Amino acid sequence: MLKLSNFLSDLVPQSIPLSLYVHMPWCVRKCPYCDFNSHTVPGGKQLSLELENEYLYALVEDFKTQIDLAQGRKISSVFIGGGTPSLISAKGYQWLFHQLKQHIEFIEDCEITLEANPGTLEHQPFEDYLQAGINRLSIGVQTFNTEHLKKLGRIHSVDNAMLAIQQAKSAGFQRVNVDLMHGLPEQTLEQALYDLKLAVEQGATHISWYQLTIEPNTVFFRTKPVLPSDNILSDIQEQGEQYLIDAGFINYEVSAWRKEKPSMHNVNYWQFGDYLAIGAGAHGKVTKEDGVYRFQKTRLPKDYLEKTPAPMVNFEKVAEDELPFEFMMNALRLKEGAPMPYYSQRTGLDIEALQPSLLQLRQQGLLLKDEKQLVSTEQGYRFLNAVLEKFL
Repeated sequence: MLKLSNFLSDLVPQSIPLSLYVHMPWCVRKCPYCDFNSHTVPGGKQLSLELENEYLYALVEDFKTQIDLAQGRKISSVFIGGGTPSLISAKGYQWLFHQLKQHIEFIEDCEITLEANPGTLEHQPFEDYLQAGINRLSIGVQTFNTEHLKKLGRIHSVDNAMLAIQQAKSAGFQRVNVDLMHGLPEQTLEQALYDLKLAVEQGATHISWYQLTIEPNTVFFRTKPVLPSDNILSDIQEQGEQYLIDAGFINYEVSAWRKEKPSMHNVNYWQFGDYLAIGAGAHGKVTKEDGVYRFQKTRLPKDYLEKTPAPMVNFEKVAEDELPFEFMMNALRLKEGAPMPYYSQRTGLDIEALQPSLLQLRQQGLLLKDEKQLVSTEQGYRFLNAVLEKFL
């Protein structure tokens, strides 16, 4: 059991970067593997203008209730997730950003990421989103294999996916992430590597490449699809990583590969930064002078819209004995880890209480012997769960 020192009194929230998460809860169709808070669009394939306007207004009212939590800080990044955020019009986002900036300032060149579905019915021309202020796209391809797309319940085709990446680049987006999954039902090594090859060849500047996991409360959890064997999964991981390295990508987080700069928003998450959260089911984390707090918004869009601004489902302080694990679980996902001072600055706890665990992990070759940085060795990164157990 990890023994903690006394809580520090000099926790300074204003020194911690602040991001914003915006949740758009609707999809054309719920995918069988998805456990995110997403709901089928009411009445058809397109979001009505009336519902879009109602929801955008509710987001602004929600944001107003969180102004005090910013504690004078500017928004350093925005991530719009879902659901399918590209169901909302570019004009709607332009209005939303204008309204939000009236209440909390955004930094210059604020990173604003939009998750987009490759399906042709779900988004306007990418030029419109760029002009609205969105400067980074995350395109949910998942796979370039037709049969696997069907099994995953995706509504787009392989051609849609390739065209979406090409159109995003042609529209002027310099930063285009492609989401890909591996370990799909009955997927072969060759098929998984081909997915990576197409993403690279189409011009992705960032690839989020992660293994499919079967989550409770999903169709896949009930139907138990046949997944590749452990040997095939191991080969996919090893050869896929080597392919990306050979293609010039840098692995800077467990599932994140880049040819450009890292996602500022995600790095802020992993380095235990703060983030406000608006939208149905959105989760946030903020630091106050007496500790770290987490909160979430009501999950169902109907409930979120019925009472504007929507109340928080809870606003709870993270227990002191949970903070070491929470911090390390995030920071050690990064290949470069996090600066040592971040631990005290962002948890309010004295790093000295961790020294016995840190020393043991360094002696075992799982953490680097670096007094300025908390960072795993290659072996520690491979056995990250074993490293994290030391902080429970």
